[in-house]
Amino acid sequence: MKTLITNAKIVNDGKVFDGDVLINDNRIEKIGTFSFHAKETIDAKGQYLLPGVIDDQVHFREPGLTHKGNIFSESRAAVAGGITSFMDMPNTLPPTFTQELLEEKYNIASRNSIANYSFFIGASGTNEAEVMKTNLSQVCGLKIFMGSSTGQLLVDDERVLERFFSKFQGLIATHCEDESIIQNNLVNFRLTYGEDIPMDYHPLIRSAEACYKSSSYAVGLAKKFGTRLHVLHISTAREVPLFSENIELKKKKITSEACLHHLWFTDSDYAQLGSKIKWNPAIKTKNDREALIKALKEGHIDIVASDHAPHTWAEKQKLYFNCPSGGPLVQHSLTSMLELCHRGIFTIEEVVEKMCHNPAILFNIVDRGYIREGFFADLVLVDMDDKWMVGRENIMSACGWSPFEGMTFRSKIKATFVSGRQVYKDGQIVDNSRGQRLQFKQ
Repeated sequence: MKTLITNAKIVNDGKVFDGDVLINDNRIEKIGTFSFHAKETIDAKGQYLLPGVIDDQVHFREPGLTHKGNIFSESRAAVAGGITSFMDMPNTLPPTFTQELLEEKYNIASRNSIANYSFFIGASGTNEAEVMKTNLSQVCGLKIFMGSSTGQLLVDDERVLERFFSKFQGLIATHCEDESIIQNNLVNFRLTYGEDIPMDYHPLIRSAEACYKSSSYAVGLAKKFGTRLHVLHISTAREVPLFSENIELKKKKITSEACLHHLWFTDSDYAQLGSKIKWNPAIKTKNDREALIKALKEGHIDIVASDHAPHTWAEKQKLYFNCPSGGPLVQHSLTSMLELCHRGIFTIEEVVEKMCHNPAILFNIVDRGYIREGFFADLVLVDMDDKWMVGRENIMSACGWSPFEGMTFRSKIKATFVSGRQVYKDGQIVDNSRGQRLQFKQ
């Protein structure tokens, strides 16, 4: 089955050029300007054609937390936002600590995910043997919560961490916040405010000091043992120098990610948005946001992700200690980055580099992340001049709310293709074809 996309402004490899793309079954057969009779022809009419976004950090809540969302609902929201591949985290119920539980998640995704998928195996204090069985050509990596978690998911024992960092041969992704600093801050604020701590104190509780202490510790371990380390959701200016190595991405052993909410919001937004922007790590100052943007543009921070983590609206209405951190972002991460293009902060080529190309390079994903002949046809058509407003009537995440409600974006996702199938068009899911398990070069 062949599909021809014509008259597109193709964004790829740092360039924007006019052209056509011929899709044959699930791959790109030809790129150029040509006449061909396909089963389906789509006239892009000057719209921008991007590689599908690869989001390396989502929490789709399945199994065990499906009242918040599930792989089916959240993958629908993802493709509506131009995300064609995702990597899901292990903090489900039960946590993904064994190969058996990991494969159960893959089986769920094979039945229910519209987007392509991969899943991290999680680290605990007692599952080292299970982690070492991981097939690195089939699994994106190992996730270690070095803070911001409880129970077995929190791994802060130095001896356990050294074993993982010295023995695991694949990529280790870390959540870095020092738990002892956070707990001390919580005690002090609780003495003053009791259970009802104002949300705008969140970045003082989950402080820049807590982030830096943990991130610098992880980087130190990686340098000591030669580990392939990827530090997730950098949120502070202070952390940026930890990733100042100025070499091409494929040669880096220590990499980092910034998340959309840390590039968009600042601590001044808590007054209006409150728990809607309560994330871990916390959204911090304008200076921190500007440092992250600068680091992305200069190549010190490597990729942009969503950290999509839905909770019900009822859960987000609770007082500080019982209000969970996180929120839905997959549907709006690309459009909000494109809005930053309109504001002159990023170019569209930089957005594609940080959200499409670099995740593919960083994780060694097979044949995705670029518009290239022979690659899978994971594609997104974008109209850069089609205004629309985010409202509850057009939110696809199961939780039904967004921190962007009421926001008017100037760019709109018009169509999304996953492995050659057009799954989303003009606000609707049009094909429930299932995505594919991501493969990794080793």
